[in-house]
Amino acid sequence: MSLTRYEPARPRLQRSELAVPGSQATLFRKALESEADYVFLDLEDAVAPADKEQARRNVIAGLLEHDWRERGKTISVRVNGIDTHYFYRDVVDVVEQAGHRLDTLLVPKVGTPGDVYLTDALLTQIEAARGITHRLGIEVLIETALGMANVEAIAHASPRLEAMHFGVADLAASLRARTVSIGGLNPDYPGDQWHAALSRMVTACRAYGLRPIDGPYGDFKDPDGFLAAARRAAALGYEGKWAIHPSQIAPANDVFTPPAGEIERAQRILRALDDAAREGRGAAQLEGRMIDAASARLARNVVQIAAAIDAKRAPSLADARA
Repeated sequence: MSLTRYEPARPRLQRSELAVPGSQATLFRKALESEADYVFLDLEDAVAPADKEQARRNVIAGLLEHDWRERGKTISVRVNGIDTHYFYRDVVDVVEQAGHRLDTLLVPKVGTPGDVYLTDALLTQIEAARGITHRLGIEVLIETALGMANVEAIAHASPRLEAMHFGVADLAASLRARTVSIGGLNPDYPGDQWHAALSRMVTACRAYGLRPIDGPYGDFKDPDGFLAAARRAAALGYEGKWAIHPSQIAPANDVFTPPAGEIERAQRILRALDDAAREGRGAAQLEGRMIDAASARLARNVVQIAAAIDAKRAPSLADARA
């Protein structure tokens, strides 16, 4: 292990990430009552230019009116890109008026570390001026060729940075890639055309302690396609996936929840290695296979995710019994 190590960002359960247009305030309560781990109220692509200012007011009201954290949600706002005149007002108005009810800001189309630095500087000044006592996190969308080219540098641009999201739709447009549907695979490509980009981003995230999140799958009437995309992302090490429709929440939660058998095996691996350590051995055998320190690290990942999911379920079970 290198002596250079980046501490992991604050852990947040992010198996399913529900996108909610800020211009449709009637959907906020449904999002609050959903089973999504994470909700972002959108001021960017889901909102027409003529509706931007009203959407911003809706989002501020929605943050103040609903207690998202009490319902076990991480709550975020996707602001407009820093190349627009909406960005500064999104950040200033939302954070000044409702930053105490917000967990993170999601910044789209990040291309360079300076984009993150600008957001950090604004948040730092607003928090100091308004006496916001908790530090807001920053999450970024990697969805342009420039962003992907700079993904490693972006990944350690700010101590506020918590997660990177793979924005497949805008990335496809930026690359001029031929796609069939958002997040889907083009049959003319011999394999998975997004594999290289997904792998590069997840590597940058894990190197610098960030949470990697897969982005949208556009055809919400294609559950099989959504499941396939989510499973590919999970296999690469992603922690969750966007849900652009409520029907995608449950399958995302399912894919990114370790199966009971996997959790039980992880626990047995840790117990077997603990026994081996007490006997002065660094490795052990389990079910005819050698296990060692690397096995322990993999097993701990599974156990930690399972514990986070159980912790989220606990308040819900208490409410149900009441």
